[in-house]
Amino acid sequence: MNVDIVVVGAGPAGLCFARALADSGLSIMVIERQPLSALREPAFDGREIALTQRSVRILRQLGLWDRLGASDISPLRTARVLNGRSLHGLSVLPTGIGDGELGFLIPNDRIRRAAYACVEQEPRITLVSDTAVSAVSLSDGMPHLQLADGSSVTARLVVAADSRFSSLRRDAGIAVDMHDFGKTMLVCRMALEKPHDGEALEWFDHGQTMALLPLHHGEASVVLTLPGHTMKSVMALDDAQFNEDMRRRFDGRFGAMSLTSTRHTYPLVATYAHRFIGPRLALIGDAAVGMHPVTAHGFNLGLLSVDTLAGQIRRARTAGQDFAAPRVLQRYERDHRVATLPLYFATQAIVKLYTDDRLPARVARTALLRAAQATPPFRRTLARMLAAQGRDEQMPPMSG
Repeated sequence: MNVDIVVVGAGPAGLCFARALADSGLSIMVIERQPLSALREPAFDGREIALTQRSVRILRQLGLWDRLGASDISPLRTARVLNGRSLHGLSVLPTGIGDGELGFLIPNDRIRRAAYACVEQEPRITLVSDTAVSAVSLSDGMPHLQLADGSSVTARLVVAADSRFSSLRRDAGIAVDMHDFGKTMLVCRMALEKPHDGEALEWFDHGQTMALLPLHHGEASVVLTLPGHTMKSVMALDDAQFNEDMRRRFDGRFGAMSLTSTRHTYPLVATYAHRFIGPRLALIGDAAVGMHPVTAHGFNLGLLSVDTLAGQIRRARTAGQDFAAPRVLQRYERDHRVATLPLYFATQAIVKLYTDDRLPARVARTALLRAAQATPPFRRTLARMLAAQGRDEQMPPMSG
């Protein structure tokens, strides 16, 4: 088989990238390990994706936003950051003109389902499921991929969208900075006795980090981060014991808390690729940058990589250039590195400071939160960071 672009990985980033170029005249193949049924109807995995206003605009342009139901979209109006037992926290409010929310919370499985629906009937997109890339050659001009089902494909450009543990990235010889935080994150949905008022809570307590993300109908997504051995004990609790444990951990702030979903755990690992490109190769999504979830920017940066790379490809096509030429891919790498590297290191610094339980660190972060609350310019800067507002806030349409 011969196509213009092969995308390895049919997660939201890979599918959104394929959809972004569906009307470009290019032939696109998406290769995915999972069976087609898992793409069409993804299972609930506990994760709620915090989308910034900019990401919502990208999803609207892709046609994905309109495929989400009203019950799938929970507004995130404000956020509050707490440290330890201190009652003095940092409140974060929207800063954009006309923006009534910091962003929106969408279940990950609903985003995946909508992304699949957007590409399912696109005539220029071929989805090959239930198979993996067994070998890849990127050195002899046109990339050549051998698939586990025995077939092979040649393309002008290969795009890696196969997670922060990307096999394709490794096969291409691209190294990655990887930080294993030695912690496990638990996510689930719970019903709350007391209202959350649309406010997200990020609580850096001693020995644990907790977050509560507001959903519809008095529910919330609960996120608990603990060392692995401690998390095993929490996961071993029955539902009644777990409910009481969560009420205790949140210090009774929301009254009684009751499970309304299954519980899911994930290791906390952040990654940043040394290069985002290779010969006729580009990394997008978590394959390029895998963020710690504390600033909720993983998928938002993934969508930004989709928008940036697709835009460079379109501009090259319009100019009659080879869309996979080194200079085209280098522009993508430069722009995406500028957009992600400061936020990546800022997130790493936040995690390091706010998960250090030694006394000097506790004192420093309490002082920092109090100073930040008393400094409106800092609060506005933080809100803009959380909302991913920056130099590229006004984006050209992806279909233009």
